[in-house]
Amino acid sequence: MGRPATALYMTAAAMIAAMGCGAASADTLTELRARTPEQEIVYFVLPDRFANGDQSNDKGGLRGGPLQTGYDPTSRAFYHGGDLKGLIARLDYIQGLGATAIWLAPIFKNKPVQGGPGEESAGYHGYWVTDFTRVDPHFGTDADFKALVEAAHARGMKVYMDIIANHTADVIHYRESAGSTPLYRSKADYPFSRKGGLTGLAINRGFAGDQDASAANWAKLEDPSFAYTPVIAKGEKTVKVPAWLNDPIYYHNRGDTDWRGESAQYGDFVGLDDLATENPRVVAGFIDIYKGWIDRFEIDGYRIDTAKHVNPEFWQAFIPAIRAHAAAKGIPNFHIFGEVATNDYDPALLASWTRNAAFPAVLDFAFMRAAVDAASSKSGTDLLARLSDDDALYEGGKAAALQLPTFLGNHDAGRFAFFLREAKPAMSPQEELARMTLGHAMLLTLRGVPTIYYGDEQGFAGTGNDQQARQDMFPSKVAEYNRDRLVGTSATTAADNFATDHPLYAEIARLARLRVATPALSRGVTMVRASSDKPGLFAVSRFDPDNGREVLVAFNTSDAPVATQVAIDPESRTFSSLSGECPATATAPGSLTLRLPAFGYAVCAAQP
Repeated sequence: MGRPATALYMTAAAMIAAMGCGAASADTLTELRARTPEQEIVYFVLPDRFANGDQSNDKGGLRGGPLQTGYDPTSRAFYHGGDLKGLIARLDYIQGLGATAIWLAPIFKNKPVQGGPGEESAGYHGYWVTDFTRVDPHFGTDADFKALVEAAHARGMKVYMDIIANHTADVIHYRESAGSTPLYRSKADYPFSRKGGLTGLAINRGFAGDQDASAANWAKLEDPSFAYTPVIAKGEKTVKVPAWLNDPIYYHNRGDTDWRGESAQYGDFVGLDDLATENPRVVAGFIDIYKGWIDRFEIDGYRIDTAKHVNPEFWQAFIPAIRAHAAAKGIPNFHIFGEVATNDYDPALLASWTRNAAFPAVLDFAFMRAAVDAASSKSGTDLLARLSDDDALYEGGKAAALQLPTFLGNHDAGRFAFFLREAKPAMSPQEELARMTLGHAMLLTLRGVPTIYYGDEQGFAGTGNDQQARQDMFPSKVAEYNRDRLVGTSATTAADNFATDHPLYAEIARLARLRVATPALSRGVTMVRASSDKPGLFAVSRFDPDNGREVLVAFNTSDAPVATQVAIDPESRTFSSLSGECPATATAPGSLTLRLPAFGYAVCAAQP
């Protein structure tokens, strides 16, 4: 595909400059604040990998080589130089795709490098926080973030921050495990009441356990060495901000999680210091931290990392407090959604966190599983059909499920194109593009909040999850990334990838405009019309929430054309085509003849 000229980049920068990165007009901000979460289309981006607007901050103001600064653009594990100024200069591109909200991976100040000798990597992703109150210098300054939010708001776009309350950077180590991985030590074998195990010295007298959330009870927990003895290097004793985070008493200190049972809540994530979120001081401290970002920057929502690894009681206090604070600041539709990660189709697990932990929404991993498996023909469309019934599991039922962010891949699980290649390694480039387009059509017309992972619109694929799915949009120096074959283009990541004529970018932008213009697609209830346990037709009716008119959405997940009758509302007699080929009239009251090519889709709107 062709490349946009440098002039495009300059035009975007010039437009931002013309706005002066000033605050949105009163009318624009009022309209933005009035939109409910299901009306958004979200673009999820890792700032380090998107656009480098200021090379002077590439090393974060640090001196030395990669192990000191974290900067090595040739390594997928280190900082590459993307920053907030780069995002500001590329807002034209993001808005042109149809996004109405931007979700940024964490931008808090991180520990630059972690890991033992030969296993080091950098905090470019943002999840190794030392200072929860400021922007990491690798990304710019607090003023740069304010400019980004104001520039986005001036365009009518929201900004969501990715936040963490489960852990901090790896600063606390354990005397008993020097030089080795600290295995998890359970509460039964290493109770709070003994130092280093059942036969150890009695400590923390009167502490009634962490199920008693009273401040009086937690005041009796004075010694954090019940499982391991915490040790902090001299140079890191005061590295965390706010200062109370430097005290080991506010951490679990039980060793690394094995991701099962008790350790999933109490264990360190590969050494990351796991916070004792049962402690009321920790609860109050994080409420204050994240109220502060709302006060200072007037952001529009939080995506919450590792939500299922925190006790539900923490969220029961945190979420209502944050939402109430945002509303008091004039942000009534502040969107909060949590990460409850799973590889399975498991809406019961996801819904439990809306019922037991006060989450208004969670990332819809069930949709990802159903849509990816259907679009790849790995399975039929029966899981997609089940979504509609299973939505009743969420607190608030099917109406609440409209606010679940839906997605096809992400920075942890891997990219949609990678999943397609896993399922269909022998497919042609043409089929690959068709399936990619089909999946994004599902994303943008079915219920939920469509969330596009940056680079998918340029055909990024990757070779796996995590670092293998975090390519650069600006010219990359990572050899592995540059060897990757992109979908729908002959381009590579060795040059920049902001092509607005890429077929995926163009189709996503078209479908995004359609979604915004068609209330049934964002706010309408869903009625399943056709599905199967084999690849083929999947059809649903979405109903306009204002006038009740039907919009039929249909997909063919098979590699052969389909021609069949689809049930419709008997009152729907004539149709217009919003996308694809739609019959002009019903075959009979309650029945429509639908024809779709292989991997095709159609959006058919009933007329009054």
